Amino acid sequence: MEGTVIDVRTPAEFMGGHVVGSKNIPLQEILEHVEEIKKMEQPLVFCCASGNRSGQAAAYFKSLGVSCENGGSWMEVQGNL
Repeated sequence: MEGTVIDVRTPAEFMGGHVVGSKNIPLQEILEHVEEIKKMEQPLVFCCASGNRSGQAAAYFKSLGVSCENGGSWMEVQGNL
């Protein structure tokens, strides 16, 4: 898969299982990592537990002109790889 998977769940949630090769940047810390995220290989695919938090992250980065999408649940993203 081309691009980067970013899991916006908490570190504790991430430790409980995640997409292989994904990066964990919790939603509450995402604004501190904007420039770092913009430099990652695109398209970006944001995921979380249900798709709510990743939807917020995807909407924000789309507003900045970043090629990204809301992948929804991390388990769904894992299944689509």
